[in-house]
Amino acid sequence: MRDIKKTGSFYAALLSASLLAACSSIQQYDVTTNKIINSVNQSGATQDWPSFGRDYANKRFSENAQINRENVQHLSIAWQYESGLKAAFQATPIVLDGVMYVSLPFNHVVALDGKTGKELWRYKHDRRTDWNMCCGPANRGVAVGYGKVFIGTVDARVIALDAKTGQKLWDINAVEADVVTEGQDSLNKNDPNKTAKTTGGTGVGMAMAPVVYKGKVIIGITGVGYGLHIDNPRSDAPLGAVIGVTGRYGRPGFLAAFDVNTGKRVWQFDTIPDKGWEGTFKETTADGISLNRNTDAEKAALAKFPDSARFGGGSAWSTPVIDPHLGLLYFGTGNPSPQMNDVSRPGDNLYTVSLVALDADSGKLRWYYQQVPHDVWGYDIASAPILFNYKKDGKTIEAVGQASKLGWFFVNDRKTGALLMKSEAFVPQKNLFAKATFEGVTLYPGILGGSNWSPAAIDESTQHAFVAAIHAPIKYTLHETPGKDGAAPIRYAASEPADEPRWGVLSAINLKTGKIAWQNKTEQPLVGGVLATAGGLVFTGEGNGHFNAYDLSNGKLLWQAANEYGVNAPPITYQIDGEQYIAVAAGGSSIFGYKQGDRLLVYKLKH
Repeated sequence: MRDIKKTGSFYAALLSASLLAACSSIQQYDVTTNKIINSVNQSGATQDWPSFGRDYANKRFSENAQINRENVQHLSIAWQYESGLKAAFQATPIVLDGVMYVSLPFNHVVALDGKTGKELWRYKHDRRTDWNMCCGPANRGVAVGYGKVFIGTVDARVIALDAKTGQKLWDINAVEADVVTEGQDSLNKNDPNKTAKTTGGTGVGMAMAPVVYKGKVIIGITGVGYGLHIDNPRSDAPLGAVIGVTGRYGRPGFLAAFDVNTGKRVWQFDTIPDKGWEGTFKETTADGISLNRNTDAEKAALAKFPDSARFGGGSAWSTPVIDPHLGLLYFGTGNPSPQMNDVSRPGDNLYTVSLVALDADSGKLRWYYQQVPHDVWGYDIASAPILFNYKKDGKTIEAVGQASKLGWFFVNDRKTGALLMKSEAFVPQKNLFAKATFEGVTLYPGILGGSNWSPAAIDESTQHAFVAAIHAPIKYTLHETPGKDGAAPIRYAASEPADEPRWGVLSAINLKTGKIAWQNKTEQPLVGGVLATAGGLVFTGEGNGHFNAYDLSNGKLLWQAANEYGVNAPPITYQIDGEQYIAVAAGGSSIFGYKQGDRLLVYKLKH
């Protein structure tokens, strides 16, 4: 006969264990992680913008429809803030519990009252004096969580501030030593760039907004394959030239996770593998387009450059996106080093110019999709990826999208990396993978893109992506300078603006078909980013100071505000006490020649 008392105790224990497991499953995320996961389900009088792309999916879409097609013409300034620091201003503001946190150029940080713009505190960053600032002073945002504000700096540090006071809590060097940079001494004496002013070169910094997840702050380094950048003598003109000099410059890039309480490095993924960075010497892109490579010559040269991966480049430009359900993290990598000059780096140069998926807890590689093997054009994956549910052939597929510098919107399977769709080109394309010549060849999109670092937006309900992009023809020229003491001549390549018209284009892409649903051409190349809302609106800014709202369904311009400085940062929206606000930084862009400023603009509907 069975012992009923013991059996009852067994089932009670089993039930208790089941409930404990269920509770553990429900409470698997901490408060900060849950807040970001659930930001898309916010309701009530206050709605935050708690992370770079609003949530971990980075869709930059808000369900708030208080500001909509019918009333957007009544949008007016609610408040504006002037930091006093006029320089390229690219930050995405973070809004949590009515407080806005904004990174300023040169890594200063402010906390503002989200309703009034009143400054609550200000942190001043002191840079390492011996550090080469490779990529300008701009910073693309902070991360907020665990009672802290996190920022990556131009001198490759990760810093945690107290969210209430701005007091520095910890400060660690993500990289201990700077790298050797290019110089103009390698340029031909007849090259006008030999004596021109430079604005940067290879070096190590951090430009991306970090992301916080499960007790970690995750961020990557930039500038490790940057090239030599020549200034344009005209302040209102884009960058003069980017030059790829053969040499031992740079280092591998990485993405790393740090403990939010101590700054201790939890894991690091190097964007250049220890072994096998030469890959399989692919003749074409993954979708079959010729790369114009001489792979036989590359294979023959492989033994001459056994340590080229040590200088491999592969910057991490874009804020990662995270799928908490799959436990995967996705981010894009930059070009290999030396930039545009492939003499010393035969092979595919893995994992540069790739969409990379990592285990979010350990940083281990799960898959990669290389958009451009052996890149010599600067086609970095610069715009942050986006997670969404993709509708195809009656099925719903968990997908990751990315607006590329090549001018196509790519959709990959989130679990495997398989290419699901490549859109129509959203910008003109010419000589996409042409090699540099001594006479010079004009190509586009080229080094500027396409879609540069500007984050895109997705309306998942209608399966449309919204992309701010650039048409800027580039002249790609080969140069040669005599070698010293009888050595072989040194060849290098330069990309500089061609003497042809350039413009911007805002596109809506039908993700079901890959076709362009509508486009809106702008006077100047678009760089900054996009916001879409359930009010049927798409917001983006222009370098001439215009800030625009378009009808999401047809691209019609519905509202425009004028401003003294270039609006070249991603807009956001949030709600406090039942009022919806739209916010954007106006500080221009030195690379594109847009007037730099120090203004944060915040709009709401007139009463």
